[in-house]
Amino acid sequence: MMENMKNRRTIRQYSVQDVPDDLLNELFEVASRASNTGNIQLYSVVVTRDKSRKEKMAPAHFNQPMVTGAPVVLTFCADANRFVKWASFRNADAGFDNFQTFMAAVIDSMLFAQTFCVAAEEKGLGICYLGTTTYNAAPIIEALSLPRLVVPVTAITVGYPAEPLPKQCERLPLDAIVHREQYNDYTKSSIDALYRDKESLEDNLRFVEENGKETLAQVFTDIRYTRKNNEYFSDEFLKVLKQQGFL
Repeated sequence: MMENMKNRRTIRQYSVQDVPDDLLNELFEVASRASNTGNIQLYSVVVTRDKSRKEKMAPAHFNQPMVTGAPVVLTFCADANRFVKWASFRNADAGFDNFQTFMAAVIDSMLFAQTFCVAAEEKGLGICYLGTTTYNAAPIIEALSLPRLVVPVTAITVGYPAEPLPKQCERLPLDAIVHREQYNDYTKSSIDALYRDKESLEDNLRFVEENGKETLAQVFTDIRYTRKNNEYFSDEFLKVLKQQGFL
């Protein structure tokens, strides 16, 4: 299992082989054993198999082809709705319509999602996280009929990988992310050393050239994740949190 985890890669192209419900349920059962806040389990997952529903959700995910190409799309949600209703039916007043609860629910749902992914990959499945979920949460809420106190926080495409498998993406060295005893801030020299290998990769050098930029950092800040887009989608997501009752 450790070797599989070290060699994992994101899968965006899938074979025609379906993912049976009994396997999905086994993986959900495993994922439900993940740690969570107060054993409240502030999460839900929506399973989408229907082609028309995937096509309806695709624009919210910027029409990434794996949304309609994968046999299954899973939308993991921060969900306080279930607990609040349980409390109200038991004469208890749950003060869960706030940002603190939302953050707890995000943590819970991501622990559930990642545990599912680890288990799925052990069973030979491939997955791809869709970071677009929070960018366009409003149309996803509409497409999935999510009620108050339920917000999508990530989506994952799931299926058996098509051949050939993609290359494994690079990662920063552990020295870049692990701090001992206290946070040791980065200097220019340490940043240069930690990012040297990433910046020298042939693919990344090509990205810089293709985009007409001077550095790889500019590809990320000027092309992929611009200030304008980050601020716009931040405002939109805050509107969603208010609409869904968390603010």
